[in-house]
Amino acid sequence: MENSKAHDPEFNPEDFAIVPARTFDELKVGEVFRAPSRTLTDAHASAFQTVSCDNHPIHYDAEYAKRYGHEAPVVHGLQVLAFTAPGATLLPHYFGSVFIAFLELSCHFLKEVHAGDTLYSSLEITDLTPQEDKGVVTTRVRVYNQRSELVLEGQHKYLLKR
Repeated sequence: MENSKAHDPEFNPEDFAIVPARTFDELKVGEVFRAPSRTLTDAHASAFQTVSCDNHPIHYDAEYAKRYGHEAPVVHGLQVLAFTAPGATLLPHYFGSVFIAFLELSCHFLKEVHAGDTLYSSLEITDLTPQEDKGVVTTRVRVYNQRSELVLEGQHKYLLKR
């Protein structure tokens, strides 16, 4: 086969977008973007412990956790927060080339999470604030477990071009 560097005029990388990109003004308050569910394992907790360097025994020592009133080692809160990463949903694909920055995040940890729990996360657009040639998108982030318990709630803000 000949090694050709010819440009194929029928090929367009933008045809491979997962969803059609939208502008700030095309987004709507109330839209919800869900991530696939994930079941946490001991391996996930160990990997996060390695990456975060958080070596508190509450996260890996079952006897220590029980001694302090926990049924099992507690998954790192920041690991649960990571389940709200926008890239786990289709939201940033809708932003396309108008995305400028992830401005801020906040959260409340409401329930303990343990290895074996399955987490379900979502981002819901709660506010769209136009600012001349830019706009701020605010989302409510939520993470539920397999018992339908809200384990984390918070918000993200993103800056987009208009």
